[in-house]
Amino acid sequence: MRAPVAGEYLAQVRNPDPFAIPAWRSPVYRTSAWIIIVVQLARLAWRLARFLARHLLADTIVAVLVLAWLYVGWPAMAGLVTGPAVLTGVWRWRWPASFTRRVAAPARTRWRAWYYRRRWTAVMMIGRLAITYQGRVLLPALGKVTSTGYTDRVTVALVSGQSAADVSARADNLAHGFGAILCRVRSHRPGAVLLEFVRRDALAAIIPALPIPAHADLRALPVGRREDGQPWAIRLHGTHLLIAGATGAGKASLLWSIVRALLPAIVAGLVRPLAADPKLMELAYGRAIFDRYGAYAADPVAIAVMLEGEVAAMQAQAAQFAGHHRTHTASTEHPFVVIFVDEVAFLTAYHPDKPLRDRIKAALATLTTQGRAVGYAVVAALQDPRKEVLPIRNLFPDRIAMRLDEPEQVDMMLGDGARDRGALADQISTDEATGAGVAYVRLAQDPDPVRVRAAWVSDPDIRAMCGNYAPVPKADPAPQAIEAGAAA
Repeated sequence: MRAPVAGEYLAQVRNPDPFAIPAWRSPVYRTSAWIIIVVQLARLAWRLARFLARHLLADTIVAVLVLAWLYVGWPAMAGLVTGPAVLTGVWRWRWPASFTRRVAAPARTRWRAWYYRRRWTAVMMIGRLAITYQGRVLLPALGKVTSTGYTDRVTVALVSGQSAADVSARADNLAHGFGAILCRVRSHRPGAVLLEFVRRDALAAIIPALPIPAHADLRALPVGRREDGQPWAIRLHGTHLLIAGATGAGKASLLWSIVRALLPAIVAGLVRPLAADPKLMELAYGRAIFDRYGAYAADPVAIAVMLEGEVAAMQAQAAQFAGHHRTHTASTEHPFVVIFVDEVAFLTAYHPDKPLRDRIKAALATLTTQGRAVGYAVVAALQDPRKEVLPIRNLFPDRIAMRLDEPEQVDMMLGDGARDRGALADQISTDEATGAGVAYVRLAQDPDPVRVRAAWVSDPDIRAMCGNYAPVPKADPAPQAIEAGAAA
Protein backbone atom coordinates (compact mmCIF):
# COMPACT_ATOMS: atom_id res chain seq x y z
CA MET A 1 0.00 0.00 0.00
CA ARG A 2 1.29 3.42 -0.91
CA ALA A 3 1.72 5.84 1.94
CA PRO A 4 -0.02 9.18 1.61
CA VAL A 5 2.21 12.00 0.50
CA ALA A 6 2.75 14.42 3.38
CA GLY A 7 4.27 17.83 3.09
CA GLU A 8 3.83 21.49 3.72
CA TYR A 9 2.93 22.40 0.12
CA LEU A 10 1.37 19.34 -1.52
CA ALA A 11 -0.73 16.67 0.11
CA GLN A 12 -2.85 13.81 -1.16
CA VAL A 13 -6.39 13.45 0.12
CA ARG A 14 -6.58 10.30 2.21
CA ASN A 15 -8.38 7.50 0.41
CA PRO A 16 -8.62 3.87 1.64
CA ASP A 17 -8.67 2.64 -1.96
CA PRO A 18 -5.03 2.00 -3.02
CA PHE A 19 -5.99 2.09 -6.71
CA ALA A 20 -7.80 5.45 -6.56
CA ILE A 21 -6.48 8.30 -8.68
CA PRO A 22 -4.52 10.71 -6.46
CA ALA A 23 -6.26 13.98 -5.68
CA TRP A 24 -3.93 16.89 -5.06
CA ARG A 25 -4.60 19.94 -2.98
CA SER A 26 -3.47 23.43 -3.89
CA PRO A 27 -0.18 24.57 -2.36
CA VAL A 28 -0.41 26.13 1.09
CA TYR A 29 1.72 29.16 1.81
CA ARG A 30 2.30 30.23 5.38
CA THR A 31 1.71 33.95 6.02
CA SER A 32 3.11 35.76 9.01
CA ALA A 33 0.60 36.88 11.62
CA TRP A 34 1.72 40.53 11.55
CA ILE A 35 1.01 40.72 7.81
CA ILE A 36 -2.55 39.42 8.37
CA ILE A 37 -3.13 41.95 11.16
CA VAL A 38 -1.91 44.84 9.01
CA VAL A 39 -4.06 43.82 6.06
CA GLN A 40 -7.18 43.41 8.21
CA LEU A 41 -6.63 46.80 9.88
CA ALA A 42 -6.22 48.41 6.47
CA ARG A 43 -9.47 46.83 5.29
CA LEU A 44 -11.27 48.02 8.42
CA ALA A 45 -9.95 51.56 7.97
CA TRP A 46 -11.03 51.60 4.32
CA ARG A 47 -14.54 50.37 5.14
CA LEU A 48 -14.87 52.91 7.95
CA ALA A 49 -13.74 55.76 5.69
CA ARG A 50 -16.15 54.68 2.96
CA PHE A 51 -19.03 54.46 5.47
CA LEU A 52 -18.29 57.93 6.80
CA ALA A 53 -18.08 59.36 3.28
CA ARG A 54 -21.44 57.85 2.31
CA HIS A 55 -23.29 59.04 5.44
CA LEU A 56 -22.24 62.64 5.87
CA LEU A 57 -25.51 63.72 7.46
CA ALA A 58 -25.40 60.97 10.08
CA ASP A 59 -21.72 61.76 10.74
CA THR A 60 -22.53 65.42 11.29
CA ILE A 61 -25.38 64.61 13.69
CA VAL A 62 -23.21 62.26 15.76
CA ALA A 63 -20.36 64.77 15.83
CA VAL A 64 -22.66 67.58 17.02
CA LEU A 65 -24.11 65.36 19.77
CA VAL A 66 -20.67 64.32 20.97
CA LEU A 67 -19.39 67.92 21.02
CA ALA A 68 -22.51 69.08 22.85
CA TRP A 69 -22.02 66.38 25.47
CA LEU A 70 -18.34 67.22 25.94
CA TYR A 71 -18.58 71.02 26.10
CA VAL A 72 -22.09 71.82 27.36
CA GLY A 73 -23.35 68.70 29.09
CA TRP A 74 -26.49 66.61 29.00
CA PRO A 75 -29.05 69.50 28.83
CA ALA A 76 -27.75 70.62 25.45
CA MET A 77 -27.65 67.06 24.18
CA ALA A 78 -31.22 66.46 25.39
CA GLY A 79 -32.33 69.62 23.63
CA LEU A 80 -30.64 68.60 20.42
CA VAL A 81 -32.43 65.25 20.56
CA THR A 82 -35.90 66.37 21.63
CA GLY A 83 -36.02 69.48 19.43
CA PRO A 84 -35.82 67.68 16.07
CA ALA A 85 -38.11 64.97 17.40
CA VAL A 86 -40.78 67.55 18.27
CA LEU A 87 -40.37 69.32 14.93
CA THR A 88 -40.66 66.00 13.12
CA GLY A 89 -43.84 65.14 15.05
CA VAL A 90 -45.37 68.52 14.24
CA TRP A 91 -44.41 68.10 10.59
CA ARG A 92 -46.06 64.69 10.44
CA TRP A 93 -49.22 65.96 12.18
CA ARG A 94 -49.59 69.24 10.30
CA TRP A 95 -48.42 68.24 6.80
CA PRO A 96 -48.79 64.44 6.55
CA ALA A 97 -48.53 64.28 2.75
CA SER A 98 -45.27 66.22 2.70
CA PHE A 99 -43.87 64.16 5.60
CA THR A 100 -44.74 60.92 3.83
CA ARG A 101 -43.16 62.07 0.57
CA ARG A 102 -40.00 63.51 2.12
CA VAL A 103 -39.34 61.27 5.13
CA ALA A 104 -41.52 58.20 5.56
CA ALA A 105 -41.48 56.93 1.98
CA PRO A 106 -37.68 57.22 1.46
CA ALA A 107 -37.01 55.64 4.86
CA ARG A 108 -39.41 52.78 4.14
CA THR A 109 -37.88 52.22 0.71
CA ARG A 110 -34.35 52.05 2.15
CA TRP A 111 -35.45 49.62 4.82
CA ARG A 112 -37.23 47.34 2.36
CA ALA A 113 -34.26 47.45 -0.06
CA TRP A 114 -31.95 46.31 2.74
CA TYR A 115 -34.46 43.60 3.63
CA TYR A 116 -34.44 42.22 0.08
CA ARG A 117 -30.65 42.41 -0.24
CA ARG A 118 -30.19 40.44 2.98
CA ARG A 119 -32.43 37.58 1.81
CA TRP A 120 -31.86 37.74 -1.92
CA THR A 121 -29.21 35.02 -2.37
CA ALA A 122 -30.94 32.47 -0.16
CA VAL A 123 -34.37 32.95 -1.76
CA MET A 124 -32.96 32.79 -5.30
CA MET A 125 -31.05 29.59 -4.51
CA ILE A 126 -33.86 27.82 -2.65
CA GLY A 127 -36.48 29.07 -5.13
CA ARG A 128 -34.44 27.55 -8.00
CA LEU A 129 -33.96 30.78 -9.87
CA ALA A 130 -30.16 30.59 -9.61
CA ILE A 131 -28.34 29.24 -12.68
CA THR A 132 -25.06 27.26 -12.61
CA TYR A 133 -22.89 28.01 -15.64
CA GLN A 134 -19.25 26.98 -16.09
CA GLY A 135 -18.87 26.29 -12.41
CA ARG A 136 -20.30 29.66 -11.38
CA VAL A 137 -23.64 30.40 -9.75
CA LEU A 138 -25.49 33.21 -11.54
CA LEU A 139 -28.31 35.03 -9.72
CA PRO A 140 -30.93 37.43 -11.07
CA ALA A 141 -29.75 40.91 -10.12
CA LEU A 142 -31.73 42.92 -7.58
CA GLY A 143 -32.49 46.39 -8.91
CA LYS A 144 -34.52 49.37 -7.73
CA VAL A 145 -36.96 48.90 -4.85
CA THR A 146 -40.00 51.16 -4.44
CA SER A 147 -42.13 50.68 -1.34
CA THR A 148 -45.52 51.91 -0.13
CA GLY A 149 -47.40 51.13 3.03
CA TYR A 150 -48.92 48.06 1.39
CA THR A 151 -46.78 46.88 -1.53
CA ASP A 152 -43.17 46.66 -2.75
CA ARG A 153 -42.17 46.93 -6.40
CA VAL A 154 -38.80 45.32 -7.09
CA THR A 155 -36.97 45.51 -10.43
CA VAL A 156 -35.05 42.33 -11.26
CA ALA A 157 -32.55 41.85 -14.11
CA LEU A 158 -32.78 38.27 -15.35
CA VAL A 159 -29.92 35.94 -16.10
CA SER A 160 -29.26 35.49 -19.83
CA GLY A 161 -31.61 32.78 -21.09
CA GLN A 162 -34.26 33.29 -18.40
CA SER A 163 -37.73 34.57 -19.18
CA ALA A 164 -40.58 36.18 -17.27
CA ALA A 165 -42.42 32.84 -17.41
CA ASP A 166 -39.61 31.22 -15.37
CA VAL A 167 -40.08 33.82 -12.65
CA SER A 168 -43.90 33.59 -12.80
CA ALA A 169 -43.66 29.85 -12.15
CA ARG A 170 -41.82 30.64 -8.89
CA ALA A 171 -44.07 33.50 -7.75
CA ASP A 172 -45.36 31.55 -4.72
CA ASN A 173 -41.79 30.70 -3.69
CA LEU A 174 -40.83 34.36 -3.87
CA ALA A 175 -43.87 35.45 -1.87
CA HIS A 176 -43.16 33.01 0.96
CA GLY A 177 -39.42 33.65 0.82
CA PHE A 178 -39.84 37.39 1.34
CA GLY A 179 -42.79 37.18 3.75
CA ALA A 180 -45.42 38.66 1.43
CA ILE A 181 -49.07 37.76 0.95
CA LEU A 182 -48.54 37.23 -2.77
CA CYS A 183 -46.17 38.11 -5.57
CA ARG A 184 -47.12 39.25 -9.07
CA VAL A 185 -44.73 39.36 -12.00
CA ARG A 186 -45.19 42.48 -14.14
CA SER A 187 -43.76 43.15 -17.57
CA HIS A 188 -40.80 45.52 -17.70
CA ARG A 189 -38.00 46.31 -20.11
CA PRO A 190 -36.34 43.47 -22.11
CA GLY A 191 -34.20 41.30 -19.87
CA ALA A 192 -35.92 42.45 -16.67
CA VAL A 193 -39.17 41.95 -14.79
CA LEU A 194 -40.98 43.87 -12.08
CA LEU A 195 -41.98 41.93 -8.97
CA GLU A 196 -44.92 43.33 -7.02
CA PHE A 197 -45.04 42.02 -3.45
CA VAL A 198 -48.24 42.61 -1.47
CA ARG A 199 -47.41 42.85 2.24
CA ARG A 200 -50.76 44.11 3.55
CA ASP A 201 -54.22 44.04 2.02
CA ALA A 202 -55.39 47.61 1.59
CA LEU A 203 -58.76 46.36 0.32
CA ALA A 204 -59.78 44.12 3.20
CA ALA A 205 -62.29 46.57 4.70
CA ILE A 206 -65.29 48.28 3.10
CA ILE A 207 -64.46 51.70 1.70
CA PRO A 208 -67.17 54.27 2.49
CA ALA A 209 -68.45 56.56 -0.24
CA LEU A 210 -65.83 59.08 -1.27
CA PRO A 211 -66.54 62.78 -0.84
CA ILE A 212 -67.98 64.49 -3.89
CA PRO A 213 -65.05 66.33 -5.48
CA ALA A 214 -65.11 70.06 -6.05
CA HIS A 215 -64.01 69.55 -9.65
CA ALA A 216 -64.59 66.54 -11.91
CA ASP A 217 -61.58 65.45 -13.94
CA LEU A 218 -63.01 63.33 -16.76
CA ARG A 219 -59.66 61.59 -17.18
CA ALA A 220 -59.25 60.68 -13.50
CA LEU A 221 -62.51 60.20 -11.59
CA PRO A 222 -61.89 58.96 -8.02
CA VAL A 223 -64.02 55.88 -7.36
CA GLY A 224 -62.11 53.80 -4.80
CA ARG A 225 -58.69 52.54 -3.75
CA ARG A 226 -55.93 50.51 -5.39
CA GLU A 227 -54.09 47.62 -3.83
CA ASP A 228 -51.05 49.78 -3.07
CA GLY A 229 -53.20 52.16 -1.02
CA GLN A 230 -53.31 54.91 -3.65
CA PRO A 231 -56.63 56.35 -4.92
CA TRP A 232 -58.23 54.50 -7.80
CA ALA A 233 -59.29 56.85 -10.59
CA ILE A 234 -61.23 55.93 -13.74
CA ARG A 235 -60.86 57.62 -17.10
CA LEU A 236 -64.05 58.16 -19.11
CA HIS A 237 -63.20 60.87 -21.62
CA GLY A 238 -61.90 59.26 -24.79
CA THR A 239 -62.76 55.66 -23.92
CA HIS A 240 -65.55 53.21 -23.09
CA LEU A 241 -65.82 51.06 -19.98
CA LEU A 242 -67.13 47.51 -19.57
CA ILE A 243 -67.85 46.10 -16.10
CA ALA A 244 -68.46 42.38 -15.50
CA GLY A 245 -69.35 40.74 -12.20
CA ALA A 246 -71.60 38.11 -10.70
CA THR A 247 -74.63 38.96 -8.61
CA GLY A 248 -73.55 40.76 -5.45
CA ALA A 249 -70.10 41.61 -6.78
CA GLY A 250 -70.65 45.36 -6.31
CA LYS A 251 -71.36 46.64 -9.84
CA ALA A 252 -74.00 49.07 -8.57
CA SER A 253 -71.60 50.74 -6.15
CA LEU A 254 -69.08 51.20 -8.93
CA LEU A 255 -71.69 52.76 -11.23
CA TRP A 256 -72.85 55.13 -8.52
CA SER A 257 -69.27 55.97 -7.57
CA ILE A 258 -68.74 57.11 -11.17
CA VAL A 259 -71.96 59.19 -11.07
CA ARG A 260 -70.87 60.63 -7.72
CA ALA A 261 -67.48 61.67 -9.12
CA LEU A 262 -69.19 63.24 -12.16
CA LEU A 263 -71.71 65.30 -10.15
CA PRO A 264 -69.82 68.65 -10.24
CA ALA A 265 -69.54 68.47 -14.03
CA ILE A 266 -73.14 67.28 -14.34
CA VAL A 267 -74.45 70.23 -12.33
CA ALA A 268 -72.26 72.62 -14.33
CA GLY A 269 -73.76 71.33 -17.58
CA LEU A 270 -70.47 69.88 -18.85
CA VAL A 271 -71.67 66.26 -18.60
CA ARG A 272 -75.04 64.84 -19.62
CA PRO A 273 -75.80 61.45 -18.03
CA LEU A 274 -78.13 58.92 -19.64
CA ALA A 275 -79.37 55.75 -17.95
CA ALA A 276 -80.60 52.52 -19.51
CA ASP A 277 -81.94 50.46 -16.63
CA PRO A 278 -83.90 47.39 -17.83
CA LYS A 279 -83.70 45.79 -14.36
CA LEU A 280 -85.45 48.78 -12.75
CA MET A 281 -83.42 48.41 -9.57
CA GLU A 282 -79.96 49.99 -9.47
CA LEU A 283 -80.09 53.21 -11.48
CA ALA A 284 -83.76 53.80 -10.71
CA TYR A 285 -82.91 54.57 -7.10
CA GLY A 286 -81.32 57.84 -8.18
CA ARG A 287 -83.50 58.46 -11.18
CA ALA A 288 -84.04 62.10 -10.21
CA ILE A 289 -80.45 62.92 -11.21
CA PHE A 290 -80.87 61.44 -14.69
CA ASP A 291 -84.31 62.98 -15.18
CA ARG A 292 -83.07 66.45 -14.29
CA TYR A 293 -79.73 66.53 -16.10
CA GLY A 294 -80.08 63.86 -18.79
CA ALA A 295 -82.49 61.03 -19.55
CA TYR A 296 -83.67 57.77 -18.04
CA ALA A 297 -85.23 54.77 -19.78
CA ALA A 298 -86.23 51.36 -18.42
CA ASP A 299 -88.49 49.84 -21.05
CA PRO A 300 -86.41 48.09 -23.78
CA VAL A 301 -88.30 49.92 -26.53
CA ALA A 302 -87.67 53.27 -24.81
CA ILE A 303 -84.02 52.31 -24.38
CA ALA A 304 -83.70 51.54 -28.09
CA VAL A 305 -85.30 54.87 -28.99
CA MET A 306 -83.01 56.74 -26.59
CA LEU A 307 -79.86 55.06 -27.95
CA GLU A 308 -80.86 55.62 -31.56
CA GLY A 309 -81.56 59.26 -30.79
CA GLU A 310 -78.07 59.61 -29.32
CA VAL A 311 -76.59 57.95 -32.41
CA ALA A 312 -78.27 60.56 -34.61
CA ALA A 313 -77.11 63.40 -32.33
CA MET A 314 -73.57 61.98 -32.26
CA GLN A 315 -73.38 61.76 -36.05
CA ALA A 316 -74.71 65.29 -36.42
CA GLN A 317 -72.10 66.53 -33.96
CA ALA A 318 -69.38 64.63 -35.84
CA ALA A 319 -70.43 66.32 -39.07
CA GLN A 320 -70.25 69.68 -37.30
CA PHE A 321 -66.75 68.95 -35.93
CA ALA A 322 -65.40 67.53 -39.21
CA GLY A 323 -62.42 69.56 -40.40
CA HIS A 324 -62.41 71.72 -37.26
CA HIS A 325 -61.76 69.50 -34.22
CA ARG A 326 -60.07 66.13 -33.79
CA THR A 327 -60.80 65.80 -30.08
CA HIS A 328 -63.74 66.79 -27.95
CA THR A 329 -63.63 69.35 -25.16
CA ALA A 330 -66.57 69.34 -22.78
CA SER A 331 -68.61 72.55 -22.78
CA THR A 332 -72.15 73.59 -22.01
CA GLU A 333 -72.85 73.77 -25.75
CA HIS A 334 -71.36 70.34 -26.46
CA PRO A 335 -71.39 68.42 -23.16
CA PHE A 336 -69.69 65.10 -22.62
CA VAL A 337 -72.36 62.37 -22.81
CA VAL A 338 -72.04 59.32 -20.55
CA ILE A 339 -74.44 56.46 -21.23
CA PHE A 340 -74.85 54.03 -18.31
CA VAL A 341 -76.27 50.66 -19.35
CA ASP A 342 -77.05 48.25 -16.52
CA GLU A 343 -77.58 44.56 -17.38
CA VAL A 344 -76.62 45.08 -20.99
CA ALA A 345 -76.79 41.31 -21.55
CA PHE A 346 -80.58 41.41 -21.26
CA LEU A 347 -80.74 43.98 -24.04
CA THR A 348 -78.27 42.26 -26.39
CA ALA A 349 -78.88 38.54 -25.78
CA TYR A 350 -81.78 37.63 -23.49
CA HIS A 351 -84.65 39.85 -24.63
CA PRO A 352 -87.19 37.75 -26.60
CA ASP A 353 -87.68 40.36 -29.35
CA LYS A 354 -84.82 39.74 -31.81
CA PRO A 355 -85.40 42.84 -33.99
CA LEU A 356 -85.29 44.96 -30.85
CA ARG A 357 -82.08 43.26 -29.74
CA ASP A 358 -80.53 43.98 -33.12
CA ARG A 359 -81.51 47.65 -32.91
CA ILE A 360 -79.90 48.02 -29.49
CA LYS A 361 -76.74 46.15 -30.54
CA ALA A 362 -76.43 48.29 -33.66
CA ALA A 363 -76.85 51.51 -31.65
CA LEU A 364 -74.29 50.45 -29.02
CA ALA A 365 -71.83 49.35 -31.72
CA THR A 366 -72.13 52.72 -33.43
CA LEU A 367 -71.67 54.64 -30.19
CA THR A 368 -68.62 52.61 -29.15
CA THR A 369 -66.92 52.82 -32.53
CA GLN A 370 -67.63 56.47 -33.38
CA GLY A 371 -68.40 58.19 -30.10
CA ARG A 372 -65.06 58.66 -28.39
CA ALA A 373 -63.79 61.50 -30.58
CA VAL A 374 -67.01 63.51 -30.33
CA GLY A 375 -67.56 63.24 -26.58
CA TYR A 376 -69.54 60.04 -26.00
CA ALA A 377 -68.70 57.28 -23.51
CA VAL A 378 -70.59 54.06 -22.83
CA VAL A 379 -70.37 52.46 -19.38
CA ALA A 380 -71.94 49.01 -19.57
CA ALA A 381 -72.36 46.39 -16.82
CA LEU A 382 -73.20 42.72 -17.17
CA GLN A 383 -72.84 39.38 -15.36
CA ASP A 384 -71.70 37.04 -18.14
CA PRO A 385 -68.82 38.31 -20.33
CA ARG A 386 -69.10 35.65 -23.04
CA LYS A 387 -68.95 36.76 -26.65
CA GLU A 388 -72.36 35.23 -27.33
CA VAL A 389 -73.86 37.49 -24.68
CA LEU A 390 -72.12 40.72 -25.76
CA PRO A 391 -70.80 40.47 -29.33
CA ILE A 392 -69.31 43.99 -29.14
CA ARG A 393 -67.17 43.18 -26.08
CA ASN A 394 -63.95 44.05 -27.90
CA LEU A 395 -65.19 47.57 -28.62
CA PHE A 396 -64.65 48.52 -24.94
CA PRO A 397 -60.98 49.49 -24.49
CA ASP A 398 -61.06 49.56 -20.67
CA ARG A 399 -62.51 46.68 -18.70
CA ILE A 400 -63.13 45.87 -15.07
CA ALA A 401 -63.59 42.30 -13.85
CA MET A 402 -65.31 41.98 -10.49
CA ARG A 403 -66.09 38.61 -8.92
CA LEU A 404 -66.64 36.06 -11.70
CA ASP A 405 -67.96 32.51 -11.53
CA GLU A 406 -65.42 30.71 -13.72
CA PRO A 407 -61.65 31.06 -14.26
CA GLU A 408 -62.14 31.13 -18.04
CA GLN A 409 -64.25 34.27 -17.73
CA VAL A 410 -61.23 36.21 -16.47
CA ASP A 411 -59.39 35.86 -19.78
CA MET A 412 -62.63 36.51 -21.66
CA MET A 413 -62.96 39.80 -19.86
CA LEU A 414 -59.38 41.02 -19.45
CA GLY A 415 -57.65 39.30 -22.36
CA ASP A 416 -55.59 36.14 -22.84
CA GLY A 417 -53.15 35.45 -20.03
CA ALA A 418 -54.68 37.96 -17.62
CA ARG A 419 -55.30 35.31 -14.98
CA ASP A 420 -51.73 34.05 -15.25
CA ARG A 421 -50.57 37.63 -14.66
CA GLY A 422 -52.44 37.75 -11.35
CA ALA A 423 -56.07 38.65 -12.13
CA LEU A 424 -57.76 36.09 -9.89
CA ALA A 425 -61.27 37.50 -10.25
CA ASP A 426 -62.80 34.04 -9.81
CA GLN A 427 -61.24 33.82 -6.32
CA ILE A 428 -62.72 37.05 -4.94
CA SER A 429 -64.64 36.31 -1.76
CA THR A 430 -68.41 36.01 -1.90
CA ASP A 431 -68.62 37.67 1.51
CA GLU A 432 -69.87 41.20 0.88
CA ALA A 433 -67.76 42.62 3.71
CA THR A 434 -64.51 41.47 2.11
CA GLY A 435 -65.33 40.90 -1.57
CA ALA A 436 -68.03 43.35 -2.68
CA GLY A 437 -66.49 46.03 -4.87
CA VAL A 438 -63.14 44.25 -5.30
CA ALA A 439 -62.11 44.02 -8.94
CA TYR A 440 -59.24 43.75 -11.38
CA VAL A 441 -58.72 46.49 -13.96
CA ARG A 442 -57.10 46.16 -17.37
CA LEU A 443 -56.47 49.36 -19.24
CA ALA A 444 -55.97 49.60 -22.98
CA GLN A 445 -52.40 50.89 -22.61
CA ASP A 446 -51.31 48.42 -19.91
CA PRO A 447 -51.85 44.64 -20.20
CA ASP A 448 -51.03 43.97 -16.53
CA PRO A 449 -54.15 43.85 -14.32
CA VAL A 450 -54.40 45.96 -11.17
CA ARG A 451 -56.42 44.93 -8.10
CA VAL A 452 -58.78 47.65 -6.82
CA ARG A 453 -61.89 48.14 -4.70
CA ALA A 454 -64.76 50.51 -5.39
CA ALA A 455 -66.20 52.64 -2.63
CA TRP A 456 -69.59 51.54 -1.31
CA VAL A 457 -72.31 54.06 -2.15
CA SER A 458 -75.20 53.18 0.14
CA ASP A 459 -78.89 53.99 -0.24
CA PRO A 460 -78.66 56.98 2.15
CA ASP A 461 -75.73 58.30 0.07
CA ILE A 462 -77.81 58.10 -3.13
CA ARG A 463 -80.78 59.77 -1.44
CA ALA A 464 -78.50 62.54 -0.23
CA MET A 465 -77.13 63.01 -3.76
CA CYS A 466 -80.65 63.30 -5.16
CA GLY A 467 -81.78 65.61 -2.38
CA ASN A 468 -78.82 67.96 -2.76
CA TYR A 469 -78.42 67.98 -6.53
CA ALA A 470 -81.88 67.02 -7.87
CA PRO A 471 -84.44 67.95 -5.22
CA VAL A 472 -88.07 67.19 -5.87
CA PRO A 473 -89.91 70.49 -6.42
CA LYS A 474 -92.53 71.27 -3.82
CA ALA A 475 -96.10 70.89 -5.07
CA ASP A 476 -98.38 73.92 -5.10
CA PRO A 477 -100.83 73.99 -2.23
CA ALA A 478 -104.27 72.59 -2.98
CA PRO A 479 -106.99 75.10 -3.99
CA GLN A 480 -109.09 74.11 -0.99
CA ALA A 481 -106.25 75.01 1.35
CA ILE A 482 -105.80 78.38 -0.34
CA GLU A 483 -109.50 79.19 -0.03
CA ALA A 484 -109.54 78.11 3.60
CA GLY A 485 -106.58 80.35 4.35
CA ALA A 486 -108.28 83.32 2.62
CA ALA A 487 -111.49 82.79 4.55
CA ALA A 488 -109.60 82.70 7.81
